[in-house]
Amino acid sequence: MKKSIVLLLMTFVSCQVAQKTQKNTLPAWTPYDETAEVAATTTHESQRMRFKLIQSRNLDKNSLLQQIAGQLTHFTAADYQRLKPLILEQDIPTLQAHIQAGKLTYEKLTQWYLYRIALYESSRDLYLNNLIAVNPRAVAEARQRDKTRSASAHPIFGMPIILKDNINLSGLPTTAGAQAFSQNVDTKNAFIVERLREKGAILLAKANLSEWANFMCLDCPNGYSAMGGQTLNPYGRKRFDTGGSSSGSGSTIAANYAAAAVGTETSGSILSPSSANSLVGLKPTTGLLSRGGIVPISSTFDTPGPMTRTVTDAAILLSAMTGEDPTDPATKNNPKDRPYWQDVKSGSLTSLRFGAFKPLLKDSVYALQVETIRSRGGTVIEIELEQAPNEGFGTLLNADMNADLPAYIRNYGSTKLTYRSVADILAYNKQDSTRRMPYGQGRIAGVTKTTTTDEDMVKLRASIRKSGVSYFEKPMQQHRLDVILSINNRSAGQAAAANYPCLTVPMGYKPNGEPIGMTFIARPFEEDKLLKIGYAFEQATKARRIPANYN
Repeated sequence: MKKSIVLLLMTFVSCQVAQKTQKNTLPAWTPYDETAEVAATTTHESQRMRFKLIQSRNLDKNSLLQQIAGQLTHFTAADYQRLKPLILEQDIPTLQAHIQAGKLTYEKLTQWYLYRIALYESSRDLYLNNLIAVNPRAVAEARQRDKTRSASAHPIFGMPIILKDNINLSGLPTTAGAQAFSQNVDTKNAFIVERLREKGAILLAKANLSEWANFMCLDCPNGYSAMGGQTLNPYGRKRFDTGGSSSGSGSTIAANYAAAAVGTETSGSILSPSSANSLVGLKPTTGLLSRGGIVPISSTFDTPGPMTRTVTDAAILLSAMTGEDPTDPATKNNPKDRPYWQDVKSGSLTSLRFGAFKPLLKDSVYALQVETIRSRGGTVIEIELEQAPNEGFGTLLNADMNADLPAYIRNYGSTKLTYRSVADILAYNKQDSTRRMPYGQGRIAGVTKTTTTDEDMVKLRASIRKSGVSYFEKPMQQHRLDVILSINNRSAGQAAAANYPCLTVPMGYKPNGEPIGMTFIARPFEEDKLLKIGYAFEQATKARRIPANYN
C-alpha cells in the first residue's frame, strides 16, 4: 500500500517540476472491473458487508478530482510532506497554534486536506468512496480567512469541515445519497451551516452516507448510496463495517481528510460510524442543535452532531453550531454561544458513578476500560441489560418521514426537484432499479403504507419516550449513577427513545484490528458533563490509532 503512495507522490512531483506555474495535474480516476472484489465479499460473516457494487454508477469521480485540482495551484508534493507533521492527526487547538505561530496558514491547511483527498481517492488500492462533492471555493474562502483572522475568533475559524450530504450547503447538491435528489442544488444553507459560517469555518466537502440516512433498504450495507457508491472503512477496506448512516463523515475524519465532520443521527447514525472509525462522536439531546435545512427521517428523533478525532474538537464543533432556530421549535431558548471546549479539560473520572452492563463485560476491551475507569477513581456498578421495548418505534419513524420529508422539500428543497413525495421517489427508482436501488427500497417503501393518525403519533411519542426514560432511569436512580457505559451504538435506540445524549470515545481495537468505542450516556442536556467525562477517559486511555495505510 505504501508503495502506491510513493508512486503517486513521484507522479505529483514530476508533474510539478515541469509545470511549476500551472495548476496541478492530478492522477485521473479510471473505473475498473470490480467483479472479483465484490465476489470476495459474498462470504463475509456479516450480511451487511456483502456488497453488490462498490464504485458509484452515478457519480463522476474525475469531476470531483478536477474540483480539487483547480484549487491546488502552486501546492506541491513537497508542500504536502513538509506540512504533514503539522497537520496529520492534530487537533483543532494545535492547528490554530501553528497558524498563530506563522508555521501554517488557513489556505495551506485547506490545500493540504484537498491534496490528501485527491491522493487517496485517485488510488484504486486506497480509495474510500467517502465523498460526494467538494466545495470549489474552499481555498478562496480559506485565503480570505487568512486576511481576517484574529486572536479572539472562535476556534472553529478557518477549520475545514466536512458535512454529511443530507445537510444543506448553498452552492452544492444535497442529495441524501439518492439520485432522485441529484438536482437538489439551489438550496439555502441549513441553520447549523449558517452558524458555522458565522464562526468562520470552511465547509470543505459533502460526505457520502447510507442513502436516506439508512432509511432506504433492508439489511443492506452501511455506507452505500446510489450517488456515492459504497463507503469503505480505512481500518479495513471491505473487511470492517464503516457504520451508518454518517458513514462518509466517519471515514473521512478517520483518514484525516478534514479537521472535523458533522453527522446526523436518528438512532445510532453518529455513534455507529464514529465507533467503527475510531472517532469521537456526540449524539446531542434532540433540540440542542437545529434540524432546519437537513433532509429528515424523523422530527421526533433527528439531530446533527460532531464527529471528530478528539473530545476537545467535538466540544469546539458543538459550540459552533448551537443556537435558537425560529423554524425548529425544539431549539427554543437554546443559548447561542456556549463555549463547551473552555472547561472540557477540567473533567475527571474520580468520584463519579458509572453503570456498566453486566453482559457487555464479556467483551474484553470493554471490561479492560471499565477497569481503567475504576483505576482513575470512578465507582462502577454492574447493572442488568434489560430487554428494551421498542413497540411503535418503526411505526413512528414511517409516519414522521411521510410528513417531514415533503415539509423539507417545501421549505428547504430546490425548486428543481421533480420528486416531491416519498411515493414520487419510489416510482422514480423503479424506472432504473439497477442504478437507483440495487439493494431494493424495502425500508423507505414502508413510509407510504403508514396509516398513523396525528392522534396516534402523539400517543406513540409519549409511550416511546416513557419506555426509553424508564430503561435508563431505573438503574440510574437505584444506583445514583452519573452516566451509563455502553459499546458503540448498542444502546442508541433506547437513547433516542429517551432523548438522552450519548458520547462515544475510542477505547481500543478487537484482536483483528477493528475499532471499538466506549459510549457514555447521560440525561438530557448534560452534554457538558459527557464531554468532560469523555475527555478524562480519552486522556486515560489514548486509544485512537491512525489507520495503518493512511498515516
